Amino acid sequence: MDPIRIAIVGIGKIARDQHVPAIRGNGAFSLAATVSPQDAGLEGVPHHASLDALLAEGPAVDAIALCTPPQVRHALASQAIGRGIHLFLEKPPGATLAEVAALEAEADKAGVSLFAAWHSRFAAGVAPARAWLAERRIDKVSIVWREDVRVWHPGQAWIWEPGGLGVFDPGINALSIVTHILPRPFFLKDATLVLPENRAAPIAADIAFRDTGGAAIHMDLDWRQTGPQSWDIMVETDAGMLKLSQGGAVLHLPGGTEHGEDIEYAGLYRRFAALIRGGRSDVDTAPLRLVADAFLRGKRQTTAAFHD
Repeated sequence: MDPIRIAIVGIGKIARDQHVPAIRGNGAFSLAATVSPQDAGLEGVPHHASLDALLAEGPAVDAIALCTPPQVRHALASQAIGRGIHLFLEKPPGATLAEVAALEAEADKAGVSLFAAWHSRFAAGVAPARAWLAERRIDKVSIVWREDVRVWHPGQAWIWEPGGLGVFDPGINALSIVTHILPRPFFLKDATLVLPENRAAPIAADIAFRDTGGAAIHMDLDWRQTGPQSWDIMVETDAGMLKLSQGGAVLHLPGGTEHGEDIEYAGLYRRFAALIRGGRSDVDTAPLRLVADAFLRGKRQTTAAFHD
């Protein structure tokens, strides 16, 4: 079977650090091209400044990994779908829920695979955590997702603009895990968003959710943490405490601790190849819905200006 010819549109840090190695490590794909108006691309790989140029001049591609900021993604995705190209959408899948729904309908009509990729769901501890929780009573959940934005998003102005999500850019990773591992759906009850006076997106947030069985879920997001970073999910159950740490890579259960291999993007590309070969799509917007609800219902607080 011939490999799937894939192009990366948007050559930023995440594309270079994660997508390129994952594609090159998966025999189902061949990296056919890159697209970016600012970046010079990769040595030995055809590069274009725009998607228009790639589609007009080649090389031919079967799939695209769309790694641009979410604010500009819809038009590019729609253009690719119109050409019968399968799409991998880096998280978040779009700037709004409505545009993702529109893309899903377009992809279905065109017969192409659309994949809303939540990389944290493929962290090593997530699948066994989901299995362990499936038959447990959930009493309480605590999410602490605190990191230093200057380390992880230096100089990325788009992330502070409307649609860039601010601290929910990492926070949505936690929500992608929790929506996947908890046996019952949950919804927002209250939220406070903390916005720097010179920015349009929050630098911190405090959120209260509740699941359909009444269990409280609390989320603490902050982009101002220095030193050790915190990416932890604690679930209190009738069988004891489950904890996922290091963004889901390490699973702590009452019986011991499990460490797994970092396979997030390798797992994503295995999933994408299976979707394409099977003629299917996977567009779960549950994490983005919860973020949208926080923006819709959350109270705003202003804090001191933030400068990189």
